[in-house]
Amino acid sequence: MQSASPRRGGFLTSLSFQVLLALALGLVAGAAAQVNGLPGGAGTAQAIESLGGLWLNALRMTIVPLVFSLLVVGIASIADAAASGRMAVKALVVFFILLVFAIVYAFAAGFGLLALWPIDAEGGQALAAGAAGGAEEVLRNVNGDGLTAFLQTLAPSNPIRAAADDAILGVVVFAIAFGFAATRLPNRLRQPMTAFFEAVSETMIVIVHWVLLAAPVGVFALSFGVGLRTGLGAAGTLGHYISIVVLSQVGLILLLYVIVAVFGRVSPGRFAQAAAPAQVVAFSTQSSLASLPAMVDRARGFLGVSTATAGLVLPLAVAVFRMTSPVANLAVVLYCAQLFGVEISLTQMLVGGVVAFAVSVASVGLPGQVSFFASIAPICIAMGVPVELLPLLLAVEVIPDIFRTIGNVTADLAAARIVEGGDATAEKEAGAGI
Repeated sequence: MQSASPRRGGFLTSLSFQVLLALALGLVAGAAAQVNGLPGGAGTAQAIESLGGLWLNALRMTIVPLVFSLLVVGIASIADAAASGRMAVKALVVFFILLVFAIVYAFAAGFGLLALWPIDAEGGQALAAGAAGGAEEVLRNVNGDGLTAFLQTLAPSNPIRAAADDAILGVVVFAIAFGFAATRLPNRLRQPMTAFFEAVSETMIVIVHWVLLAAPVGVFALSFGVGLRTGLGAAGTLGHYISIVVLSQVGLILLLYVIVAVFGRVSPGRFAQAAAPAQVVAFSTQSSLASLPAMVDRARGFLGVSTATAGLVLPLAVAVFRMTSPVANLAVVLYCAQLFGVEISLTQMLVGGVVAFAVSVASVGLPGQVSFFASIAPICIAMGVPVELLPLLLAVEVIPDIFRTIGNVTADLAAARIVEGGDATAEKEAGAGI
């Protein structure tokens, strides 16, 4: 996922590599223990798995306060942007439409890819069986089905109880209503309250960072349990998972070339030429913010976007718009759903779509490893899909994360071109080489 700042240090010294290594070592150690036995027997195995469960619970405890505070602060920032002028409002409308399209596409791509290339039954069962907590909590938060049940979850009678019960859709709806209501307050009341929730979100992020420092230990403990139960049979399923999530994002990126051709009036070839340098920066840094200078340069020089439009829309896009978020997040959730045998109903799709939209806006700017759990866990909880597998999927997020950022950068440039409107006519610097 896009980071708040460019990444520093080599991959071999990064936390991502350490977590990936811990995953591999845990699977191998667990498989070896399955064959050769484990000193202390079941007691030792339970102690190791309990350590992994403790780490998972430490992540889960931050979800509700983090999502709520991020939504309040995010809505306030969107309201401030909308107040800055008509172009900002047009940009926000374009972002909204593109995000809704991305959610519809995410379900179509997720179901379609898993139908064409389903999870291997044996490997999937092995991975699901080895995940801590199993599937016994499936559908625990989906009470009934149909439009009536969906509508009843929109307004929680008791927001505190909804938070305690992990009724995440009710929490999200209350946070959205709270945030928009806060924008109606006078500045002397609104600004201190926004600062308070910003402080809450930053505090939760600090806690998540602390928990993630122990990610190699937690992931090792969780993957050890998987290896102990299933051997190395789950490794192939993890590779299949990476492929499904990446293919979902690649499909969206390709569709963006068509969208910008139709609504931005610029040929796919020209758009590809303009986007390539920014995509290269996104690939190397996994940061939309680090790609911003290249995006501004290419939008002005090759896409006919005026300096005023590029200077407003692209920074605003980096701040509040992340089109690949719902696509990648829902791809993960749908994969977990099929893995655990959860049947996704229309009601769950509506719930998941609403939450995916909200968290995609709320979690913009979070570091990738923080936003992975903060973005996907609420969708899983809302749709009744177990979250126990997410820590293992975090360990292999390195490759999907690259495509998340490339897709976000591509979408930002497409949005800038669409907001500009008219026929694409490059500015003087159009003759500059790539």
